[in-house]
Amino acid sequence: MFTSKQRANLRSMAATMKPIGQVGKEGLSENLIVGLSEALEAHELIKLTLLPASGEDAENLAANLADLLHAELVAVIGRKAILYRRSSRKDFEHLVF
Repeated sequence: MFTSKQRANLRSMAATMKPIGQVGKEGLSENLIVGLSEALEAHELIKLTLLPASGEDAENLAANLADLLHAELVAVIGRKAILYRRSSRKDFEHLVF
């Protein structure tokens, strides 16, 4: 869990990011989970678009996605979700927040 200050710092970092993917009518497929897990490993902080076609509430969908990815849900703003997971790579410059 993050403190409110850490969460605010992560949100500010993600403010200028473009969403790297979207969850649509296919929902949370295995290929989507694998791809997002690789993105988290490479970037630590990602932003996603949660399309209304997914048929699920954005908050619930983002929480389910965070659980499946073993990531922290930083925030859900409208239909955008911000996720964080510390990279396990040794040659990586980790985010400081």
